[in-house]
Amino acid sequence: MEKFFKLKERGTDVRTEVIAGLTTFMTMAYILAVNPSVLGATGMDAGSVFTATALASAIAIFLMAFIANLPFALSSAMGLNAYFAYTVCIGMGLSWEIALTAVFVEGIIFIILSITNVREAIFNSIPATLKIAVSVGIGLFITFIGLQNANIAVLNESTKVAMFSFTGSVKAGTFNTEGISVILAMAGILITGFLVIKQIKGNILIGILLTWLLGIICQVAGLYVPDPEAGFYSLFPSGIISMPASIAPTFFKMDFGYISENFLNFVVIMFAFLFVDVFDTLGTLIGCATKGNMLDENGRLPGIKGALLADAIGTTVGAICGTSTISTFVESASGIAEGGRTGLTAMVTGILFVLALFLSPIFLAIPSFATAPALIIVGFMMMQQVSKIDFNDLTEAIPAFIAIIAMPFMYSVSEGIAMGVISYVVLNLVSGKRDKLTPLMYVLAVLFVLKYMLV
Repeated sequence: MEKFFKLKERGTDVRTEVIAGLTTFMTMAYILAVNPSVLGATGMDAGSVFTATALASAIAIFLMAFIANLPFALSSAMGLNAYFAYTVCIGMGLSWEIALTAVFVEGIIFIILSITNVREAIFNSIPATLKIAVSVGIGLFITFIGLQNANIAVLNESTKVAMFSFTGSVKAGTFNTEGISVILAMAGILITGFLVIKQIKGNILIGILLTWLLGIICQVAGLYVPDPEAGFYSLFPSGIISMPASIAPTFFKMDFGYISENFLNFVVIMFAFLFVDVFDTLGTLIGCATKGNMLDENGRLPGIKGALLADAIGTTVGAICGTSTISTFVESASGIAEGGRTGLTAMVTGILFVLALFLSPIFLAIPSFATAPALIIVGFMMMQQVSKIDFNDLTEAIPAFIAIIAMPFMYSVSEGIAMGVISYVVLNLVSGKRDKLTPLMYVLAVLFVLKYMLV
């Protein structure tokens, strides 16, 4: 391991790397509980999604370890899984097979970009402000989804969206199912928030488990009463260890026919996946590496090409298995903070994802009121990037604002990206700041306008 991972050269040892890998897994294992819940909303088999998520994550992480020798972990990206389920499938009414096709094509394109220098050209062409805005907008979007999944925010005929009514649930006789689950979700938000404030390792996962435990206590005490017909199930897992669920229901279930039937619409959907994946991955790699002093004297990350390739292959494999875009997790920073500096950290995390395959009854029993707080807290973390936007430069701030608010208010990541790009080009063009616009920005703006005209 010393020879392969170059531990001494990077100032680390086996013990440090193992602890770092364990820490990284603890901080991101929540995805195994959240992803089946999010993608399950599309009609996908939750067990298959669990297996696909764990398997694709492990493969991508092992590639990161052996190709790039970097301490980053990967799994189904939060935000992009929400875009997959709630925008493409539920919002646009498309099948999950079509969404998987978009993820697969995006992965192939990302592989091509990763083995060439095109990705740097694209990255340099998109304004930094819009990159930040996309991250912030997705943060607000998944926060809204978390509030909905917890039933804290509900539909209302007069105001469209409203706060859950506890008195209404008492009158309707649903307090011991829906009402108590809302209270538990609210408690989960505060619990997870406290753990984040105290910088407890694995705060999000611990928050999910503690909220779930509170629910189990409520069920034992009779405060929470399962009602499977209404979607409120027993909080006790059916077992502990089991063989992984088959991925047959989701394996290579793609609909390539949609590409020829609705090419322009497919390109817009696929580009949204690609856009967020490319920039989120680059941002995560550079951001985490900077915190760990892993950049060279020129501010570059050694091995970044291998890291991007692992990310791209992971996305492609994930789509084949049946899960949303695989991306580098910002939670990798927790392992790096513990001293992880090589691929050994990633390898340990990957091994733990493999072991998790045999614990699916536990992960699949975790209720939505326990995972919703994770969405909301992750949304908060993504929202923090807003401070990097220069609000004194209105030609930067207004397009960023448009991109940010469009995502949650229009329930679509792609709409936020499209409106952000269009407004950025138009406002800078008419303001006489053409020097800020790259040829690619003009091309993207035209494509997005055509999307609204033709789709």
